[in-house]
Amino acid sequence: MSNMRDFNYVDSSKKQDSEQIRESLTYWKDVWRRLKGNLLAMIGLGGVILVVLFGVVGPYLTPYGYQDQQNDYSNLPPKLTVYQISDENYVYLTQSYYLLLLNSDGELVGRLTNTSRDFVNRIYHYDFDGEDIAIDYSYRIYEPDGEIDYTVTYQGETTTLPTDKIQNKTFLLGSDHLGRDILTRLMYGARISLVISLVAAIVNLFIGVIYGAISGFASSRTDNIMMRVVDIINSIPLVIYVILLMVILDKSNIWTIILAIGTVYWVGMARLVRGQIISLKDQEFVLAARVIGVSQGKIIARHLIPNSLGPIIVSLTMSIPSAIFTEAFLSFIGIGISAPQASWGTMANEAIAQLEQYPYQMLLPALAIGITVLSFNFLGDGLRSALDPRLRKG
Repeated sequence: MSNMRDFNYVDSSKKQDSEQIRESLTYWKDVWRRLKGNLLAMIGLGGVILVVLFGVVGPYLTPYGYQDQQNDYSNLPPKLTVYQISDENYVYLTQSYYLLLLNSDGELVGRLTNTSRDFVNRIYHYDFDGEDIAIDYSYRIYEPDGEIDYTVTYQGETTTLPTDKIQNKTFLLGSDHLGRDILTRLMYGARISLVISLVAAIVNLFIGVIYGAISGFASSRTDNIMMRVVDIINSIPLVIYVILLMVILDKSNIWTIILAIGTVYWVGMARLVRGQIISLKDQEFVLAARVIGVSQGKIIARHLIPNSLGPIIVSLTMSIPSAIFTEAFLSFIGIGISAPQASWGTMANEAIAQLEQYPYQMLLPALAIGITVLSFNFLGDGLRSALDPRLRKG
């Protein structure tokens, strides 16, 4: 037999297994891990965060209010085609024949006074610090297909082509027909959309979840009665509700939309939760809770609803863009948010009349609606894949 001294001690680093066991994950950590692996879901989450910051923080960073009007600066695009008249000064002619003065940074300084208009020769004169600026359209009479829009003459020097196209620093996204800052109004419109989405979420959680859970857990007779109430509410279009509320309340504002959504928006969630409760209420853990004497309310609150959280969260996320789009649609057709409040729907409605001349006024609110709805949809789809075990791929 060999002596014990013939054996060598193994280094402690070699005692570890070659295959290390990873740290165990909780259910929600595992959901977050799967969600992070979904590119579209993370893009949607980033978009939602940006929209929230845009609507909550943005209005505090702008010098304008949603109803502040500057009629001299109406219908200004984000990019201005300017003519240079001196080292530090540029002019921009609007479609209403207002001549605006800008500095070299692209900030609007003011509107120049129109001193005379020669309609025969099509020459307009403006005053700039006692000096005359002449805008000549006469070439249009003789060369209607020419490349030059007009000429600018100042101190004997004539400029025939635009000097540059610069960013409008006073109104970064332009102004509307009343001279209101579109960026500011988009921010306040985002705030209204967030309020509507928050109301939809609260209504779904506190009415839809509770109503659906009680209906699914109750007897078949009670369930039939409760579901017929849901069918009746769901059969009447939302627009009819809003019109009736406008007639009863004699007003159209955000509270009318909130009341309409609070009245009908929970029925989809109620049906979903009812189906989940019916599929779970005969499971062994529910029967065990009944055997030991747990009350029906506690079974619903502590066992059934928590086990239905996955579909509830997904449905909640998907209902938010639907509520935002509903508010925008109602405001667009004139029965939602009323002027002068800023809503993406009302902004789109006001832009229709000037769509051909100023398409950016329609494009910007439509883009805001599209980005918000897509962000929530991407996030909701990612949550569905992360929360539903049947859709998991890794």
